[in-house]
Amino acid sequence: MSGSRNIDYLAGYSAELQQQVTQLIDAGKLPDYLRQRYQGGHGVSNSKSLYQYTLTLKNTHLKKSAPLSKVEYDDRIDVIHNALGLHTHISRVQGNKLRAKKEIRIASLFKQTPEPFLRMIVVHELAHIREKEHNRAFYNLCQYMEPDYHQLELDLRLYLTCLERFGPIY
Repeated sequence: MSGSRNIDYLAGYSAELQQQVTQLIDAGKLPDYLRQRYQGGHGVSNSKSLYQYTLTLKNTHLKKSAPLSKVEYDDRIDVIHNALGLHTHISRVQGNKLRAKKEIRIASLFKQTPEPFLRMIVVHELAHIREKEHNRAFYNLCQYMEPDYHQLELDLRLYLTCLERFGPIY
């Protein structure tokens, strides 16, 4: 593939898959493919509802994990950090005790994506509560919380490619 046809979000995938995506892009069919697979929109449009959404997933799958101090949409994530979500662990000494806070920030672009993409990124950030690295245990935990995790990750990468090439589709 030439530089202009490079598909950055799919760099880790097989050449065959990248070729299939390139064909969809060249034919202008990638937006239709995604619209057919995923209906647009969800009701998680502000940080308060995102916190409740995340807490529900956490309480379902990670009951014994440390509580979350904050979950919010962040307009600056994709620009500053080149990421889709962030998890932070902040430890502070208060008197003779160590207090830990866990926060999750999700890129604001997920306000306009289909719900499965939001769920995938929230599951990804929740998995970091237990597993810091992207290792086998991390991905096993992601699949435990979301059995279609790997398919959703691929489709999210397709969505980001589509967004870059064709603009918003929902």
